[in-house]
Amino acid sequence: MRILALAWEFPPRIIGGISRHVAELYPEVVKRRHEVHLITVAIADEPLEVVVDGIHVYRIPVESSHDFFHWVAQMNTNMLHFAKEFLSNNAEFSIDLLHAHDWLVEAAALTLTREFNIPLVTTIHATEYGRCNGIHNDTQRYIHHKEIQLTQASQRVIVCSEYMRGELQRALGCPTDKTDVVYNGLSNERWGNIAAEHKCDMVSLKKQYADPEEAVIYFVGRITYEKGIYVLLNAMPKIIAAMEDKVRLVIIGTGDAYSILLQRQAWDLGIYHKVLFTGFMADADFWQFQKIASCAVFPSLYEPFGIVALESFAARVPLVVSDTGGLPEVVRHQVTGIVTKVNDTNSLADGIISVLRDPDYAQTLVSNAQHDLKERFAWDLLAAQTEDTFMKAVKVG
Repeated sequence: MRILALAWEFPPRIIGGISRHVAELYPEVVKRRHEVHLITVAIADEPLEVVVDGIHVYRIPVESSHDFFHWVAQMNTNMLHFAKEFLSNNAEFSIDLLHAHDWLVEAAALTLTREFNIPLVTTIHATEYGRCNGIHNDTQRYIHHKEIQLTQASQRVIVCSEYMRGELQRALGCPTDKTDVVYNGLSNERWGNIAAEHKCDMVSLKKQYADPEEAVIYFVGRITYEKGIYVLLNAMPKIIAAMEDKVRLVIIGTGDAYSILLQRQAWDLGIYHKVLFTGFMADADFWQFQKIASCAVFPSLYEPFGIVALESFAARVPLVVSDTGGLPEVVRHQVTGIVTKVNDTNSLADGIISVLRDPDYAQTLVSNAQHDLKERFAWDLLAAQTEDTFMKAVKVG
C-alpha cells in the first residue's frame, strides 16, 4: 500500500509522544513493503523534503502564532494545500490509505478522505476528556468535538491500550468493534542507546544527585497535575522513615508553574532537602543518570499507555506505577514491576519500599521486564498489527 500520514510532530521536532511513535513505527511498516509519505511541520535547519529510514517526509512551513488554535488551523490549511498540489501534480500517484494522528490534523484528514475518497485510519494517542477528567469549558469542547468528528469519519481507529478502547467508547461514542489496540513500542536502536554502557565515574555522577549511601528514586516526564507527582511527594516521608533517611527523590522534567507548587509542597512536608528538581535533562544525560537509580516511579492519575515505563525496562531500572489507564497493561504486577493504587499515598510508598528493601526481587522484576520488551513491545510485531488494521480499513473503504 501507499500510505499518506499526517502528524504535527516528527524528529527532531519532539513535543510529546507522537513524534517518536511515528518515527519508530513507520520504518517497520516500510519493511513490510509499504510506502509511507508523511506530512509534518517544518523545523529550522531541516530539509523540507527528505527520506528518513525509508519514510518520505515532507515538512510544511507554518508561521508562528500566539494563538495556538489559529496556528493549528493554519497548519491544517498548509498540509491540505500541499497534499492537494502533490496529488494533482502526480496523477499516477494514488494513495491507498490515509493515517492521521490525533485531533490536531483533523481538518486536513477529513477533507482529504472525503474529496479523494481515501480510507482513513486514525490513531488517538490521548483524549481531551481523559486529560482533563471530563469536558468543562469551551476550549475542551472544541477539541472534544474534533476528536468525535475524526473518529466518526475513520474506517478504523487505533489506540494504545484496552483502557483507551473503553475511553473512546465512553467519551467519543466510538464503537469498540471499530477500534483496534496496538501497544506503543521501543525501537531496538533506542533500547540499545538507553542500555549502552557509558564511560563515566559513577561515584562522581552519583554525587551530583545524592549522597553515596542514598538510594535514588526518580520521576521523569512533564511536570503536570495528571502525572500524580504530588502523590509521590506525599509518600516520601513514609519512604524516608522506612529507609532510615538513606533515600533521595529526583524529579526530571519541565513545567515551571506547577513545578513551583510541587517545590512548595516538598518544603511544607519537611522533605525539601530530600528532593531534587532538575528541570529538563537531555537524553544522553538521562541515560547516564539511570545507571545510578534504584527505582523509577510513575504515579500518574491519567496515562493512556506510558512509554516511560518501557524506557525504564530498557534501562534495567525497577519500576513502580499506579493502576491507571494503560499502565497496568504495560507493567505486570509483581512480574515486571509493582502496580499500586492510583492516588493512594500509602500504596505508592509501600510499593517503592518493597523494591528498595529487596534488591534481589528488584532484579527479578528487571529481568522479566527485559523479556516483555522483546516479546510484547517490539516495533516489528506492532507494525504487523498496525498493518492488519490498515488492511481492514482498505476493505471497508
